[in-house]
Amino acid sequence: MGLDLFDLSGRVALVTGGNGGLGLAMAEALGEAGATVVLAARNAEKADAALARLAASGIDSSFVALDVSSTQGCGDAVAAVVRAHGRIDILVNNAGMSIRKLPEELTDDEWDEVLDVNLKSAFRCARAAFPAMRDQGGGKIINIGSMFSIFGGPKGAAYGASKGGITQLGRSLAVAWAPHNIQVNTILPGWLDTELTQAARQQVAGLEANVLARTPAGRWGRPDDVKGIAVFLASSASDFITGAAIPVDGGYSISV
Repeated sequence: MGLDLFDLSGRVALVTGGNGGLGLAMAEALGEAGATVVLAARNAEKADAALARLAASGIDSSFVALDVSSTQGCGDAVAAVVRAHGRIDILVNNAGMSIRKLPEELTDDEWDEVLDVNLKSAFRCARAAFPAMRDQGGGKIINIGSMFSIFGGPKGAAYGASKGGITQLGRSLAVAWAPHNIQVNTILPGWLDTELTQAARQQVAGLEANVLARTPAGRWGRPDDVKGIAVFLASSASDFITGAAIPVDGGYSISV
């Protein structure tokens, strides 16, 4: 059997927020493992650059416009994938955002926006993908959490609540859909070098030094550091793993 367990040939993956950062890295990994990849995001121009990168690696990829804050949009994106490819085997719920403010400064609208984009969208997309996955005999759903699924921060109330919710949502979906051979797991990226964390380093004094000091690996992560776990959770190698929340953090979460 060997590496055949990780072969994604013939499978179709939908990656939300797949036109950059961690989403694009995971899309690239799934494509390198043989999957057909559909990127879903709002920014079509950014998606063009992402598709060119995937095409240069020989990956079969396409783009579908998606605003994850829209229930109709999530349903339409999944329907477009099934219509074009006849199936959807892998859903990566990666779209996300953050608003860094102290709790007392957050407005209701800001709270709702973060929870809607980060948490409710994952539910919307998973719910939309479920019928096709059930009818075809199974599937894989990978939710992207965060170290804020575990830890707290003074300016991360909404973001932390959304990412803690992602972990619990994944566990509930895993239990509900296991009889349909659908595995649902969560990746908890640590401090990886992305646009989101680059902004955090500008806004949070001392963050750069603190992360380096606490991370046993002694460095910030890179988007490519999530490639292996994405392929594993999307493949047959993880068929008996569901409801897990797996840190990819260089040891940050186990260090004191």
